[in-house]
Amino acid sequence: MYDLTGFQRDLLYVVAGLEEPHGLAIKDELENYYEKEIHHGRLYPNLDTLVDKGLVEKGEADRRTNVYSVTRRGTREIEARRDWEEQYVEDLFSE
Repeated sequence: MYDLTGFQRDLLYVVAGLEEPHGLAIKDELENYYEKEIHHGRLYPNLDTLVDKGLVEKGEADRRTNVYSVTRRGTREIEARRDWEEQYVEDLFSE
């Protein structure tokens, strides 16, 4: 996970959290979070990077719609990241 950009990490988290993660649903979630438009030229190449790294799988819902799912490796990477983050911020939430 250390070699992902912040945007790619956010993409991975969104794919993991959505019930039916397809391109437009992922785009909508990120636009809500970033409070600005996410262009296709940014979204899809970064999703492809996650696929190439083995963190996300890409499939077809139909001819026009790709669906994405987090792989077991992706899940392990998310868990490892959360463990790493927790060592630094757990005291903020323990009160």
